[in-house]
Amino acid sequence: MKHGKKYQEAAKLVDRSVQYDTAEAIALVKKTATAKFDETVEVHIRTGCDGRHAEQQIRGAVVLPNGTGKTVRVLVFAKGDKVNEAEAAGADHVGGEELIPKIQNEGWLDFDVVVATPDMMGVVGRLGKVLGPKGLMPNPKAGTVTMDVTKAINDIKAGKIEYRLDKANIIHVPVGKTSFEESKLQENFDALMEAIVKAKPAALKGQYLRSITLATTMGPGVKVNVAKF
Repeated sequence: MKHGKKYQEAAKLVDRSVQYDTAEAIALVKKTATAKFDETVEVHIRTGCDGRHAEQQIRGAVVLPNGTGKTVRVLVFAKGDKVNEAEAAGADHVGGEELIPKIQNEGWLDFDVVVATPDMMGVVGRLGKVLGPKGLMPNPKAGTVTMDVTKAINDIKAGKIEYRLDKANIIHVPVGKTSFEESKLQENFDALMEAIVKAKPAALKGQYLRSITLATTMGPGVKVNVAKF
C-alpha cells in the first residue's frame, strides 16, 4: 500500500521499535493526524485469545467518560409502552415488524446501534443476515437487548462503545477524536483498558494482551507499552 507524503512525514515521528507509555502515545497520535477532517482515534488490541473457542470469546461494552465525539443514531425495536419510553429517551427511530421489509428489501440502514426489548428478538432475529455481518445485531452482553430502553439509549448517546474479537482475535475500538484534549483521550483509553483487562477469559493460558496500537483514521500506528496492563 502506497502512502502519501503527509503520511510518510507523520510516520517519521514514530519510532516503530518503541512501545510508548500511554501519555506519549496519545500526544504522538494527535501530532501525526494530518487529515483535513477531525480524525477518529482508534485502539487496536491484539490478544492471545482463540475466538474459535466459546470460552475465549470477548464481547462487552463500556461507556467512555468523554464520549466518542460522534453523534450516534439509535434504532429501537419495541412495542407497547416501550415505544413511548424509547421516543422519550431520544431514540432516533422506533418501530417493530413494519421495519423488517424496509431494512431487508430497501436496504435502509440509517442507524449506528440497534436496541431491542427481549420480546422483540423473534422479529429482530429475521434480520440476522443483514445486521449480523455489520455488527449491528442486538446482544444481551452488550446491553442492547434489555427492557430498560431508557438506560440503553442514554448510555449509547453518552459514548458507550462495544468491543469484541474479530476473526484475527483483535479488538478495534474508537476512543475519541483528534480534536479531544489529551487528558480526555487518556480517560477514555483508561476506561476501555480497565474493561478489557476485566474481560480476560478465565480459560485463557499464556499472554492475554499481545500488543496495543493507537492510530488515527489516516495516520500511522503508535505502539503502547503492554507491560503496565
